[in-house]
Amino acid sequence: MGWLAAIIVGGIAGWLAEQFMKSNMGLLMNIVLGIIGAIVFNFIFGTLLGLYAAGASFSFGYLIAGFIGACILIAIARAVRGRA
Repeated sequence: MGWLAAIIVGGIAGWLAEQFMKSNMGLLMNIVLGIIGAIVFNFIFGTLLGLYAAGASFSFGYLIAGFIGACILIAIARAVRGRA
């Protein structure tokens, strides 16, 4: 996926995760969460189950992977912040 498409789709995925998890992250963090979330999703589920949602081109799978991965990252951040 190209950088521009990754930023756009990552921003949408991060925003959806932000709304779903009821957090307030901001635009830049939404983009970062969406992109890193897709990477995390593909790493975790690809390694454990052999499932790869995001391909080299724009796909709905990349959006879903980014959303799920961003939700996982938000949950981890909340858990870490709650302990500190």
